Amino acid sequence: MSKTLLIAGRELGAYRRSWLGPIVIAATLLADGLFFYVMALTKPMLSAEALGQFFFWAGGIGAVAAVFLSMRLVAEERQTGTITLLNTAPVSEWEIVLGKYLALLAVVVLMTALTCYMPLWLMVRGKISLGHILVGYFGMVLYAGTVAAIGLFASTLTRSQIVAGVVGGVIAVALVLMWAVGKVVDPPLNQFFSALALHHYNFRPFMDGVLQLDKVVYYLAVTFFFLLAATKSMEARRWR
Repeated sequence: MSKTLLIAGRELGAYRRSWLGPIVIAATLLADGLFFYVMALTKPMLSAEALGQFFFWAGGIGAVAAVFLSMRLVAEERQTGTITLLNTAPVSEWEIVLGKYLALLAVVVLMTALTCYMPLWLMVRGKISLGHILVGYFGMVLYAGTVAAIGLFASTLTRSQIVAGVVGGVIAVALVLMWAVGKVVDPPLNQFFSALALHHYNFRPFMDGVLQLDKVVYYLAVTFFFLLAATKSMEARRWR
């Protein structure tokens, strides 16, 4: 575990030194603020509905940000040649992947937490539940954290950060659109594809402030799957 935390600390330092982290976080906060003002403050709706709209847009924006933040994690190591140092160090691929993911997750949590003044503003202006806010933010972290795992997997496939970003985005969008596939296929496959949807079916309860265990398990399972895939990808490439 100490090796994993050491790698996580190394990655957090890389985010602080790089232009990517601050720019992505700043752009995310700007987009969240604009959508919050337009969708939640300028339209006549109940405070709970406005909060649900905020989670809808902020969740999607956070997922896009996770793709950009994750594309450098391994691809940059291959691009600069530092991957050789990791491959020759006494550390396993699983520890490398987990350490990088924990650093990315910490950045995602920080980025998400910096938007907390927006729903608090709704609480001042109207009546909303604190539990609704907490559940919504928990869902946003789960959603963005899952997309971050997808992006990390994509980053293990190539030395190009741009290609990694594109591949990660395509996989995430494909999973998001599973709800649309579920709309056009016949039962019982419609329920199967709907249950695979990264956003529509699984994220909406969090938007409404409803904590459902099966939705939490879904995000954790998808995250684990792509972290495992990233580990196997790194193991396969170590001996090339």
